[in-house]
Order: sequence, then C-alpha cells, then structure tokens
Amino acid sequence: MRDLVYTGFVSLDGVLDSPGGGPGEEHRSGGWVVNDIEFLPEAFSLKGEELADTTALMFGRRSYEAFALTWPGSDDHAAYRELPKYVVSTTLPDDAVVEGWGPTTILRSTEDVAELKKGEGGAIFIHGSAELARRLSDAGLIDRYHLLVFPVLLGAGKSLFSRADKDKQALRVRESATYPNGIVKLIYDVVG
Repeated sequence: MRDLVYTGFVSLDGVLDSPGGGPGEEHRSGGWVVNDIEFLPEAFSLKGEELADTTALMFGRRSYEAFALTWPGSDDHAAYRELPKYVVSTTLPDDAVVEGWGPTTILRSTEDVAELKKGEGGAIFIHGSAELARRLSDAGLIDRYHLLVFPVLLGAGKSLFSRADKDKQALRVRESATYPNGIVKLIYDVVG
C-alpha cells in the first residue's frame, strides 16, 4: 500500500492560494510566502527532507499545468524531473503531457487514485492542487500532511480543507517545529 502525502504552504486560517504570486496567481495577497516573511533556510528544510521519501508526484490539472511551465527546467526542482507523475483530471487531454518531465499518467477519477494507492511503491506527494486535496481528503485517501504554516491570515482564497459535512477525522502529530520567523512545521498522520 502506498502512502498519499499532501505537502504545502498554508496560512494560519487554512488558505493555500497564491503562495508564490506571479502570473496566474492574481490573489490579492499573492506571494505571501516570499513577500511577507523573513526567509530562513531552516524553515524550508522540510522540502529537502521530503525528497528522500518521494517516489512520485501527484497534481490536479491546474497545478500540473502551472508547475509544468517552470519545474522541468528549474534547478531548484531538478530532483523531481524523472519522478513519475500522476495528474488527476477528467479534462486534461492525453497529448497535454509535458515531454522530458518524467513518466506521466493521467488518472480520471478518485477511484483511480484509490487503486494506485493499493499498488507497490513508496509515498506519492501532492503539491499545490487544493481542489484535489479536498476531494481526496473527503474520500479518506490522504495518509499524511506535511504543512508549513505561515503567520498570516488571508481571509479569502483556496482552502486546504473542505467544509463538507463529514465524519470527524483525527490527526496525530508526527513532527513539529517552530522557526524564529513564525513559520510552524506540522507533520500529521491521518488516524484510521
């Protein structure tokens, strides 16, 4: 069984919209990760630590299209180039897969993700992809959360968690750390 891990930057009020800003991220507070917080390398060390566990990446269609514009040629993301990628989309055409960015498989449903998890292999990490994260969380498919929580309240934007009326889902802290710039690292296992 493979673990499905959501990793991301989130505001204290649960918004993960437009953390880097830039084209296509016209949120009124876009760029809040890089514009508003003092950069401390140790606060972002989680991203490097995750690489040892990452055997594949998963995206929703919009995040895949956004990351595919920059990540394949980015030295900062070179370790991700050849990893298998899974895009969960009912609308992405097969011929839209980016060449030279590792093997990519399009999954057409939440059920396809559940089947993938039953297979052999290591952890699959979801980057960005707010809508996908909410859908997979509601379906009980996410096993772990790796979050860097930023000391900002954005008030509006894409939320990591849905507001669906569902059964309570317990989380257990696996690891946490607080950094001088106010960022908090939280790694949670989803409990049964």
